Amino acid sequence: MKRRALLSFGLPAVLAAALVVYGVVGRERSLASLTRVANEQANVPVQVISPQRGPSTRPLVLPGTVRAWYEAPIFAQVAGYVQSWNEDYGASVKAGQLLATIDAPSLDAQYAAAKANLNVAQANYRLAVSTAARWQALAGTPAVSKQEVDVQAAGAAARKAEMEASAQDVARYAALEAFKRVVAPFDGVVTARLTDVGSYVNAAGGDVSVRGNSAELFTVSDVHEMRVFVSVPQDYANLLGPHTTATLHQPSQPGKSIEAKFLTTARAFNPSTRTAETELTVDNSNHALWPGTYVDVEFHVPSDQTVLTMPEAALIFRADGAQVAIVDAQNRVHLRNVTLGQNLGQTVQVTSGLSLGDKLVNNPPAGLLEGQSVQSVTPATGYAMAPQKAPQPTHSAGSANGDGQATKP
Repeated sequence: MKRRALLSFGLPAVLAAALVVYGVVGRERSLASLTRVANEQANVPVQVISPQRGPSTRPLVLPGTVRAWYEAPIFAQVAGYVQSWNEDYGASVKAGQLLATIDAPSLDAQYAAAKANLNVAQANYRLAVSTAARWQALAGTPAVSKQEVDVQAAGAAARKAEMEASAQDVARYAALEAFKRVVAPFDGVVTARLTDVGSYVNAAGGDVSVRGNSAELFTVSDVHEMRVFVSVPQDYANLLGPHTTATLHQPSQPGKSIEAKFLTTARAFNPSTRTAETELTVDNSNHALWPGTYVDVEFHVPSDQTVLTMPEAALIFRADGAQVAIVDAQNRVHLRNVTLGQNLGQTVQVTSGLSLGDKLVNNPPAGLLEGQSVQSVTPATGYAMAPQKAPQPTHSAGSANGDGQATKP
């Protein structure tokens, strides 16, 4: 009986004690696991990088426009109708080559009238000279007075002046007659033909008697050498000079580059864009470039290697300004204010607040705090890696400030 009583009371007690022990051990294990997970989550995994020295030179890419060496819009100098045109778009022409012929009936009539007036003036002059000679022969005799002789001589001089005026009038109309032939001003290419047979054209200043708006007939461009116009931001204008060279890239021909030489700059900034208009020259003997082509103009700008650079992704912008997250030897974060220099594209210059041996967090989390523990990890391939070589080209389109400085959002 005693044994049965002991079993009936002792076995449940043992089971209860075992359950209590099991629960306590399980709770301790769960608490240890949670503590380990909390500690692991407290150490934020981050990519730690180091600042780099700046390159000796870096590319600066700006948009540019190609223009012909000479580009002449050609207008009619006489009013009339286009009788014929001889050269079309893309035609290669020589200086003086006929482009079009204008039929000008009114000009022809004026020219004929001017020649007739010249004939009348010449006849009047010959008569006046003959008459003056007769009176001069009678000078000093009682038949004529000296005053009458002088009047006849002056009349002959006046007729001569009238004849010369008529001759100049004929010469003027003869010059206008020559303008009926529209010719190329220099060797080049016809880049525009804006007229057709039968079109009426007004004179563009050649005939002062004609009123009305004049229309361009042709455009002839000299393309043996091209001019490239590019707007250079104010921060880089002091680098321009005879020693400056550039490389042109056409988006339609990737991998192909064309060398350009510095010609001149405006030596003044556009108040709207803070850029200086700069002109480059390119040899185009193979006619590869066309007027009006868009190109990327790449300058190689000297850079100060003593100024450190870092990825833009490592910047933190908060109320205190631009900051970086520095990781100390105990893997704790310290937020440090920095002063930024020029924006180099994917990287930015840091003029103060950073040392070459510092370790900083790349792509810091938004909630990263001062003194927080972090864990350095190796990022996935291609994820926000800090460039270790020359930075990517800086692209600019001549912005309003044109200073290339990194700005706060």
